[in-house]
Amino acid sequence: MLKSLLFRGKSFVLSLVVLTSCLLGGVNVSASTAYTGMREITSLELVNEMGAGWNLGNTLDALGGETNWGNPRTTKEMIDKVKEMGFNTVRFPVTWFQNTGPAPNYTISNSWLDRVEEVVNYALDNNMYAILNLHHEEWIIPSYANEEQNTEQLTKMWEQIANRFKDYGDYLIFETMNEPRIKNSPYEWTGGTPEAREVINRYNLAAVNTIRSTGGNNLTRHIMIPTHAASAADVAVNDLIIPNNDDRIIVSIHNYSPYFFAMDANGTASWGSASDRDSLARELDALYNKFVKNGRAVVLGEFGTINKNNEADRIAHAEFFSSEARARGMTVVWWDNGFATGGRAESYALLNRSALNWHFPEIARAFVRGAGEVPDPSTPTPPPNNFKYGDLDGNGSIDSTDYVLLRRHLLEISPLTGDALLAADVNGDGVLDSTDYVILRRYLLDIISVFPAEAN
Repeated sequence: MLKSLLFRGKSFVLSLVVLTSCLLGGVNVSASTAYTGMREITSLELVNEMGAGWNLGNTLDALGGETNWGNPRTTKEMIDKVKEMGFNTVRFPVTWFQNTGPAPNYTISNSWLDRVEEVVNYALDNNMYAILNLHHEEWIIPSYANEEQNTEQLTKMWEQIANRFKDYGDYLIFETMNEPRIKNSPYEWTGGTPEAREVINRYNLAAVNTIRSTGGNNLTRHIMIPTHAASAADVAVNDLIIPNNDDRIIVSIHNYSPYFFAMDANGTASWGSASDRDSLARELDALYNKFVKNGRAVVLGEFGTINKNNEADRIAHAEFFSSEARARGMTVVWWDNGFATGGRAESYALLNRSALNWHFPEIARAFVRGAGEVPDPSTPTPPPNNFKYGDLDGNGSIDSTDYVLLRRHLLEISPLTGDALLAADVNGDGVLDSTDYVILRRYLLDIISVFPAEAN
């Protein structure tokens, strides 16, 4: 692993600009590793790669604005910390209606689309999976009376979102809705009514058809759809209809179980008995037998436990649940809302986003450990199998785009991160400077055919 990749001296800047202008002219560059295309893999295989997940909760979904619910503005450094801990997926809950114009077009503001895309790229630039959804859309009501208007708005919004992201590869996953339900009804959290479940099925179908109709990579994008309220209740699971029996549909379930341990501030702070473990395992067995066993992928898009000053029990619960879900082919995504105060409701936060450290590092490690192997920070991370020196954008080829990305890094316009930093160090000395820039130029001009880093 490179210990430091620094720019040595700004006297190089003027000649760098002149040299690049002569060689490349104007080049439109995207540094995101999101543009990796659509692989020929099933949704089950994709979910198996997603590993442990983390939610950027109460942020882009906050009513009133990104920082209105107490969290700081999201930065790349926050997502880097999540990646560093070993998480491989970030779910981005997003509320869109407050940045959307009136009927009949429901136009989403470009500034909001830009901001959402910027934040999603923080994960994709780290080679992580990203889940993008519609979250606190209070206007979505699963009833016959609201169905026509809701379907119109739902499809207009997904058309715009899907078009914005249709060139992104399969590391980006769409999720049609979040916990659709009739609020404050007697059946809100117990599976809903037959009417509500029927309308939710049609909403999911309309959203999926709209996404597919935008073309590009959306023709085969993996899409998550929820049951009623994203519930695992038998009636909600059994009445779910997969749109068009599409084989790239993933079922979205939320699981805060057992309720009195995971969610209820006045409930028990203890967990870990043989009975506790058996009960959770049986819940996961039910999902496995209904979906995964029959070839349908499942993502548990929200999961977590509140802070009752019971860290040891939360550690045991997190690792057990994550491990058992992994063994059944399911990915789990921790709900982190930024609030961690002990003894209070909704205290799910693991990451301290302001200080860029962890409130509960051992819970995070246990959760990630359950889903796979936690990276040892003292051990260098090996490059991926498709790693190539000089291939800064990770698309498998070395061309003028990579040259411009290195230039932008050296000019401090757009810093490189992750594998791009390794790929840019073409002379292998652990420092990014003008030498690497000149060597990459010589390679592109066919003056050399092997980078010094490869020869070492």
